[in-house]
Amino acid sequence: MLTATIVIICILTVLLILIVLIQNSKGGGLAGEFGGLGSNQLMGVKKTTDLLEQITWGLGIGVMVLSLASYVMIDRNQSGIINSINVDRAQHQTLPSTAPTPAASGAAPSQAVPGAATPGASTSALTPQK
Repeated sequence: MLTATIVIICILTVLLILIVLIQNSKGGGLAGEFGGLGSNQLMGVKKTTDLLEQITWGLGIGVMVLSLASYVMIDRNQSGIINSINVDRAQHQTLPSTAPTPAASGAAPSQAVPGAATPGASTSALTPQK
């Protein structure tokens, strides 16, 4: 239902944009496009302006009402729950076991693995090396 409301809001906004673009700020608008003086017999300038203005107000009010209705339709009870397969994998995945330290594997401290950091030593690029 919420998706349908959002789609209707999008359609109404596109129609509202088109209706506003059709209007002429000087009052000519759509009536001037039908051939100038002869269009007054079919549809008068005043009546065209009134019709387009009423359509504009109607579409604007419709967008506002549907926007407020979509806010009311949102379910706020599940705000803390994230339904994502990546979140599920991260919660159920175990971390790999750490490699044994050189002292635990029987190697002498002088034969430590090159590039292995000692506990507490920082190898960050932001901290200066001593």
